[in-house]
Amino acid sequence: MENQLPSLDELKANSFVVRLPLRVKFRAVVEREALLLQGPAGWGEFSPFLEYEPAEASRWLAAAIESAYQPYPEATVQRIPVNATLPAVSTEQVGRVLEQYDAPHTIKIKVAERGQILQDDIARVAETRRLYPQAALRVDANAGWTAQQAVAALARLSEYDLEYAEQPVPGIDDLARLREDLAARHIDLKIAADESVRKHTDPLEVSRKGAADLMVIKAQPLGGIRQALQIVAEAGLDAVVSSALDTSVGLGQGAALAASLPELKYACGLSTGTLYKDDVTEQPLLAEAGYLQVRRPGVSRQKLRHYSVEPEGRQRWMQRLESCYAILAGQDLAQRPLA
Repeated sequence: MENQLPSLDELKANSFVVRLPLRVKFRAVVEREALLLQGPAGWGEFSPFLEYEPAEASRWLAAAIESAYQPYPEATVQRIPVNATLPAVSTEQVGRVLEQYDAPHTIKIKVAERGQILQDDIARVAETRRLYPQAALRVDANAGWTAQQAVAALARLSEYDLEYAEQPVPGIDDLARLREDLAARHIDLKIAADESVRKHTDPLEVSRKGAADLMVIKAQPLGGIRQALQIVAEAGLDAVVSSALDTSVGLGQGAALAASLPELKYACGLSTGTLYKDDVTEQPLLAEAGYLQVRRPGVSRQKLRHYSVEPEGRQRWMQRLESCYAILAGQDLAQRPLA
């Protein structure tokens, strides 16, 4: 199946749609929906967020098909370092959330949350630094600041010895200008590009324009492991592998991606399984002592039934599957040589 798409009917017949509860609100949701796909190589996950249109979501489907129908590349390591992820919670919740993680040596802190102010971010980062004085800290704004806000915010937050700031502003040109502004103010802080890589039609533009020091890569949004590895190789930037709030199925694909990189300089954002109250497997992919094992998790049929969505929810996902499949089928046809 490496060079040919499976049929749409085959994908539908082997698709299971679940809705899993989260421990805390993340991206404004308390439940996470995902379509799990069973294939000859194992399981794949198709879980683009509900607001994503087919053109963008089709890459997530390509990743799911790759995972279900192709073996993972040979791993260079058997376990990878991972960071804890702290949502934009109140200062009082910081300790409780981070206690869910096993020995966090690296912590990614969400900032620039809609409805909050800079002082909320500062308080959250300061409390994290107080509780974990030796940990490497990084912040993720999810493109939530304007250029002016980002300079002011990062000037304050950099006082807490940050490893890097992830996607402070939306555009690639804005990222490039932000790096220049920080340098002019002698603020020594690396910038990582996330949305400007995974949501852009040309993920290599970040590298060409010098808009980031490193890039965040995710298996699903980039179309799978092999596509992500190609982007990293062509960009020539250091990479951080992260998740898209995946279930253990998607986290397994992310771990395989991380284990396939030529070099892994940064802890990966693949410990988000801790944010789930339950998962689709009896053995969730969770970190131990700050490291994640590289493996394909099995899927529990009992959990698939327990967390299965209602018929209307499944129909909605089947429609998404059809729309994304049509895009992939068109690309596949365009790439085939003429007879």
